[in-house]
Amino acid sequence: MSLPSKVKIVEVGPRDGLQNEKETIPAEVKIELVDRLTDAGFINIEAASFVSPKWVPQMATSAEVMDKIRRKPGVVYSALTPNMKGFEAALAAGADEVVIFGAASEAFSQRNINCSIAESIERFRDVAQAAKQHNIRLRGSISCSFGCPYQGEVPADSVADVVRRLKELGCDEIDIADTIGVGTPKQVQAVMERVAKEFPIERLSGHFHDTYGQATANIYASMEVGISIFHSSVAGLGGCPYAKGATGNVSTEDVLFLMNGLGVDTGIDLDKVVDAGQFISQHLGRKAASRTGNAIAAKRAG
Repeated sequence: MSLPSKVKIVEVGPRDGLQNEKETIPAEVKIELVDRLTDAGFINIEAASFVSPKWVPQMATSAEVMDKIRRKPGVVYSALTPNMKGFEAALAAGADEVVIFGAASEAFSQRNINCSIAESIERFRDVAQAAKQHNIRLRGSISCSFGCPYQGEVPADSVADVVRRLKELGCDEIDIADTIGVGTPKQVQAVMERVAKEFPIERLSGHFHDTYGQATANIYASMEVGISIFHSSVAGLGGCPYAKGATGNVSTEDVLFLMNGLGVDTGIDLDKVVDAGQFISQHLGRKAASRTGNAIAAKRAG
């Protein structure tokens, strides 16, 4: 099958990437990171999370970040909203898209949010209805779609079941996420083909973590079966607080290098993304977790 000629990259670094950092990152640093990413050409940036600061202290400045970023017309700035309180805060902050989330694994759902998958999706019904009323895009994210740290294998039918539930809530886009990074290409293709029977393939996205070094291979495999939206995180920021040993999201720089090599259009300037990745990594006081970003930065310095 031919690969998509164009893909959409959803940049998740400012939210998913930074949320678990131990040291508090000043709002102005987050604002500059989002502005740099806007300038690099992304059309969708996950910029904030309206969750209780008690659970995710790093996201306490989300309202300020959303207020002060330089918004570019046509760019969707997304926020994670776990409940109506979060939705109302996201609405007040001018979010263009709200993100709700469930797991494909019952064990993960119970340990992560203390309820069943069905209950977790039901909790989002009010948020979904409110998003529709306010004409805000609604995205659903499904964690542990390829494996779970507690139950191990996750059947493709379990993922499809959650896709059906999110579709029924009215999601505009649904992310199939490899939270612990255990997916491999053949399995990824099987899951993507299965969920595409439940939801339009052009509105499904792949969210891969690079724990076992399979993320770019999984992205390529997803493209082979028609997926054309992918999530990535600048400098490879982030991980999963509930999955022991899970390293970060696939790095945006690595994904862009792959796309450029394939001649696939992303509309994103790789050099500017490398700059953004080096900027945030310097602030965090560590090397970027992006092989492409570090290679290009070293070449420039050389």
